[in-house]
Amino acid sequence: MSRPNIILITVDDQRYGTINALGNREVITPNLDELVKTGTSFIQAHIPGGTTGAVCMPSRAMIHTGKNHFTWTSDGAIIPADHTLLGEALQREGYTTFATGKWHNGTETFNRSFLDGENIFFGGMWDHWNVPVSDYDQTGQYNNIKNFITNPMLQDSVTQMHCDRIYPGKHSTDLFAETAIDWLDCYQEKTPFFMNLAFMSPHDPRNAPRKFMNMYDPDKIELPINFVGEHSLDFGVKNIRDEVLLSYPRKEEDVRTHIARYYAMITHHDDQIGQIITKLKEKGLYENTIVVFVADHGLALGQHGLLGKQNNYDHSIRVPLILSGPGIPENEIRDSYVYHFDIFPTLCELIGIEIPASVEGLSMLPLLSDQTVCLRENLYFSYADKVRATKDKRFKLIEYAAGNTIYTQLFDLLEDPVEMNNLYDVEGYEEIIKQLREQMKKFRDEWFEERHPTGKAFWKNYEKVQK
Repeated sequence: MSRPNIILITVDDQRYGTINALGNREVITPNLDELVKTGTSFIQAHIPGGTTGAVCMPSRAMIHTGKNHFTWTSDGAIIPADHTLLGEALQREGYTTFATGKWHNGTETFNRSFLDGENIFFGGMWDHWNVPVSDYDQTGQYNNIKNFITNPMLQDSVTQMHCDRIYPGKHSTDLFAETAIDWLDCYQEKTPFFMNLAFMSPHDPRNAPRKFMNMYDPDKIELPINFVGEHSLDFGVKNIRDEVLLSYPRKEEDVRTHIARYYAMITHHDDQIGQIITKLKEKGLYENTIVVFVADHGLALGQHGLLGKQNNYDHSIRVPLILSGPGIPENEIRDSYVYHFDIFPTLCELIGIEIPASVEGLSMLPLLSDQTVCLRENLYFSYADKVRATKDKRFKLIEYAAGNTIYTQLFDLLEDPVEMNNLYDVEGYEEIIKQLREQMKKFRDEWFEERHPTGKAFWKNYEKVQK
């Protein structure tokens, strides 16, 4: 049998805890549930955070390079040639590479990664029902321009987009899934393939075909345990785009509606993932295809009074991660700490190729064969120049550099997994705080964080205030 095919499915904004089979009884995800049964779920998968408000850009760059987010001062918009991309590594081993959907890391990087592509959205977010897309351009220029009116019912101003065409009236999730299915229909099986399928869902604007919206009654949606009307600290994100989707203080009925629409979008892309799995089976490709499902980051949905991912709470840095296919145990759970940039080296080892020297991530292969293995004892997180955090298996420390003030949170994750009871000023935790601060600085140095402007700015301010 030839080397396995690989399909990497990336979704946008889907936090951990949004798959029915992994504990969320409200959300309808039969196809992801099946992926859980046929694969291994990493329930403590994280992203390290983001260097910019558009967290998806550095996050997706991390997935495709196996490197941490302080690596590029471009925030992942440009990837240096000596940073081997996942698609490049697979091409060298004879893989056909194809992509459809969102690509937020530049056209040059796209062409290094893929030999073919169709219906590619080069950007961060857009109207799901009017997606500007491009087809593969061997020159790498992607310089076609289309004029269109964003909302012809309300305005007549013309917007210009670099794209080949716009699909009015077709949802982005359907467009990208159908493109993937059409490509699989034409696949000739001469070489193994790597497909990158990147949905824009469930990123706002939050809408889906009516069939899926009707599955959720906002009045019956449970509010998060850690829902509050407003965050207790203004750490510089209060007026960014994500956080002004609802007014302050957050109203319960608004948040329930927000969550209902979010779940509808998840059920929608779950449905399309099922169509792709069905096509793999029809083509006789399923048994020799590794399927990876991962999100680029999580999201607040009223938790801590927040609505975005520009923070270091678990709801925003923990993501679903499932691997299924040859060489992967079925219906198993792993709770070792991992990062999503560990996917790259893991895939290399699963298909038997060398891990490129530029990759920093750790292969999760030992976890697949032995559930007692601990890949990492501690994790590190950041957001821009405003927040830094670290955690071990018991405690999590979050530090905010807000102007001339350092605000600190300490949570006992075993007793308080939703991070609501701040222990920073409670007597008896001084040594734990000291150890976690030392751990944070160790990560800073090991990741060469201060090569990035946000790292340099945070630590300069942090150390100035600490004095």
